[in-house]
Amino acid sequence: MERIANGVWKLRWGQPEEHTPVSLRDHEIRQEALEKLICGGEPPIPLEDIGVQRTRRGIRIELPLGAEEQIYGFGLQLHRINHTGRKKVIRVNSDPVADTGDSHAPVPFYVSTAGYGVLVDTARYAAFYCGTNLPKGASAHRRNEKKEVGTSEIELYGYQTAQGDRSVLVDVPAAEGIDVYFFEGPDLLQAVQRYNLFSGGGCLPPAWGLGVWYRAYSAARTEDVVRLSEGFRRDRMPVDVFGFEPGWQTRAYSCSFVWDEGRFPARQAMLGRLREMGYKVNLWEHLFVHPTSPMYEGLLPHSGSDEVWEGLVPDLSVEEARDLFSAYHLREFVEQGIDGFKLDECDSSDYVHSNWSFPDTADFPSGIDGEQMHNQLGTLYQSAIAAPFEAAGRRTFSQVRASGALAAPQPFVLYSDLYNHKVFIRGVVNCGFSGLLWSPEVRQADSAEDLVRRIQTVIFSPLALLNCWRIPNPPWMQTDREKNVGGEFFEDYETLRDLCRSLFELRMSLIPYLYTSFARYHFEGRPPFRALVMDYPEDSNTYGIDDAYMMGDSILVAPLVTGTSGREVYLPGGRWRDFWTGEAYEGGRTYSVQPALERIPVFVKDHTLLPLAVPQTSVPDDASFDLTIRAYGDRPGELHLYEDDGSTFAYRDGSYNWVKLTWNGGAAGKMERQGGYTGEQYRIVGWERVQP
Repeated sequence: MERIANGVWKLRWGQPEEHTPVSLRDHEIRQEALEKLICGGEPPIPLEDIGVQRTRRGIRIELPLGAEEQIYGFGLQLHRINHTGRKKVIRVNSDPVADTGDSHAPVPFYVSTAGYGVLVDTARYAAFYCGTNLPKGASAHRRNEKKEVGTSEIELYGYQTAQGDRSVLVDVPAAEGIDVYFFEGPDLLQAVQRYNLFSGGGCLPPAWGLGVWYRAYSAARTEDVVRLSEGFRRDRMPVDVFGFEPGWQTRAYSCSFVWDEGRFPARQAMLGRLREMGYKVNLWEHLFVHPTSPMYEGLLPHSGSDEVWEGLVPDLSVEEARDLFSAYHLREFVEQGIDGFKLDECDSSDYVHSNWSFPDTADFPSGIDGEQMHNQLGTLYQSAIAAPFEAAGRRTFSQVRASGALAAPQPFVLYSDLYNHKVFIRGVVNCGFSGLLWSPEVRQADSAEDLVRRIQTVIFSPLALLNCWRIPNPPWMQTDREKNVGGEFFEDYETLRDLCRSLFELRMSLIPYLYTSFARYHFEGRPPFRALVMDYPEDSNTYGIDDAYMMGDSILVAPLVTGTSGREVYLPGGRWRDFWTGEAYEGGRTYSVQPALERIPVFVKDHTLLPLAVPQTSVPDDASFDLTIRAYGDRPGELHLYEDDGSTFAYRDGSYNWVKLTWNGGAAGKMERQGGYTGEQYRIVGWERVQP
């Protein structure tokens, strides 16, 4: 057992494989930040309690699991948050239709309520048995117990959990050796922080990335782009990012990476007009390279053995392939004003589209096989697309369909073609366990109510995105696709539009709070969105809550889905305030709440100073915010707002501030800047006391 950083330990057994998440990483461990975290100085699991052996399949690892421990993590798991007593297979799959572990972003990392984390460093389809099995003979003492014979399938075959102390068994196929990393706590949240700092720290998006996003109709032409973008500004609809779907290219499946001049004959003028109106531009693509692409010949010797959609699969772990791919994006897009990309369909599929991806038997020039590449493709793709923005000195915030271990530093947010609102909420709850970000994007809606409920979820999520690729007109004009395409709109769509605008404006008002939460993610590894159990691991009432979450340190969000007028909300210990009314609630209790359509249950910790900005229609690169500071309770604590230029990497050289705000109960509070940034991103225009 080797100590490799403060509170981080590595166990090596045998000879690990050459290609693993750690060996392929491109971000350094944040050693200095790790040193600031308290630790006990000993591995969280003693070496003598760990078993590793070589089997005919590969490597078997056995780790202890106490009777009361609860297990979380394994990446973006959309069907469950508490995995105790379950089996999870770490396999990328775009169609995770069951609770098996398949996911857009599976991660071989878990954390325990006992206050530690474990990363098994493999790109294989590893299986984790989380207390599901006991060793032979362990249950012999129960031979005299009597049990009633059930009469239903659930009673006969239903979920049972092993009792008492158990083990986590890990099956790593094909490998002859393994590295296992252990992360100390002392609590669940700090174990996750250590994992994120080991990954390189969380991403710090540009301020504009936290605004509202709109992806346009896939078949849009220049005139459609102009109509939509000018319409948003005319209607005072806050939108920061305008996204182009597959139709912008000459070939999309596979990709040419070349603009379609038939649809966009004067694209530079169009893009210039978008920039003048304050929009950032995001382009859809996927990795597979069509023979008509200018990159094709150069990538041919550096690609996998099998095509996908009649296109190459570049091996982005090979320097030549990554450099060529990144340089093309820098020259043709980033230097031409493109601000980000949507990296689609890098997550494989074996459920609907049999030709979606390459087989597990594929070979790649680096020596990675198809199984390993499936699990690493998303992270390699993110690195290759982040590189041109690094070269240009501009931050991006982009989207990706697949990710994996050690991805916290990557400025990408996950999304899915699946579309169950409850599942999407669970994704927000789960993403923080494993250094991931997730968008419950508004992709479609069955009614005006459904649209509002889905927008309410996205404005309280990492990425506030409306993906309107199937409709030519905004969804507040008509949610029915056929009618929207036919130009048949709601009679009173202006009322729905105004409600949507108010929600967009709320998102814009939260940007300083969110920006600070992401700064803590970057510098401290503290997830900006996380399950309640991360903050309250001693409260067993939080163990299974998968429909409410913390946004930053002070706000608890409990979304509503369409067809429900209310819901139960459990508030952990302490005192909480209704975000909308200021009404006080004592924690440690469950409440039944029934807000109007305009609102969802949102609560703020008492003694919080909450910054709310005057909404803007978009966030420019040199953004500044006029803030009203809400003081909750009679003794609010200090607020430390993060401040920098909002768009470049100058913060890496110390050009940032922590703006300390305090309030003594009078008419105004005090602001104090500390740091190396000479600008002023924030101006205080008012203080507002929420009465105790």
